[in-house]
Amino acid sequence: MIWRKAISAGTSSHASSGKDRLPPVRVPNGRARAHPYRFLTVAICLIFAAPKHAIAASQLSGAVTQLVVGIAPTWDSMKGKLQRLQKVNGKWEQVGEPMDVLFGKHGLAWGRGEIVGQGVGLTKVERDDRAPAGIFKIGVIYTYDQSLPSGSEYPFHTVKPGDAWVDDVSSPNYNQHVEVDPNNPPAWYQKAKMRLGDFAYRWLIEIRHNSDPPVPGFGSAIFFHIRRGPDRPSAGCTTMAESNLVTLIRWLRADANPHYICLPRVEYLARWQGWALPDPETVGLF
Repeated sequence: MIWRKAISAGTSSHASSGKDRLPPVRVPNGRARAHPYRFLTVAICLIFAAPKHAIAASQLSGAVTQLVVGIAPTWDSMKGKLQRLQKVNGKWEQVGEPMDVLFGKHGLAWGRGEIVGQGVGLTKVERDDRAPAGIFKIGVIYTYDQSLPSGSEYPFHTVKPGDAWVDDVSSPNYNQHVEVDPNNPPAWYQKAKMRLGDFAYRWLIEIRHNSDPPVPGFGSAIFFHIRRGPDRPSAGCTTMAESNLVTLIRWLRADANPHYICLPRVEYLARWQGWALPDPETVGLF
């Protein structure tokens, strides 16, 4: 998501629990300086020289009992399908009908999540207009509202005027939710603030790509959110019709340790056994 084009969220905050989520960073006022060519230099270095995600697991955790699976036809597809799955008595079962989703306008690229992807495919970097591929924890929901849709039971944060999400690769707070004094904000705040009243960002479900820990340049601000239209892809998020997003929000439960699997069709078929994922027939998107 490129925040400077149209950003997210609401006012006041509900505590968001979860041992995997860091509290928002409170940032003192100040200027964020960046050389005009710094991003290009960082991106090139990341692609060719950056170390792999050393802390990633080799298989999906057995503690995960809710999965959101997004499948793209190819690496360059901007459209795909999404299916919810719930583990019942040790077996995965479909929940509801498949949903139409949109990815980045240039498709997918390997992200930094729970399992490192290897082989064919690009590595996701900042502003590449690709959604991250891989397996990711689902984090907090950010909203304009004081509560989630009725029936929801999930950690959320109502965005206040000082909330921002940093996409500046030179910032120590890169790819983090931060809070500043809105009455005396730092110079970079206008490009990173979350409260813009955009309908597409009424609810943002955090996809924890490049989050544990964030590495500058590998991509930031990745969420599920409302699509702008059936043929309008995102800059890297997974988007869908509002009714489908609300269905997803109502279904999620923190104690189910929900994760998102986002892969091209060929990669899921090649990796599901090694990564201990639901079999393709159960997923139902193949």
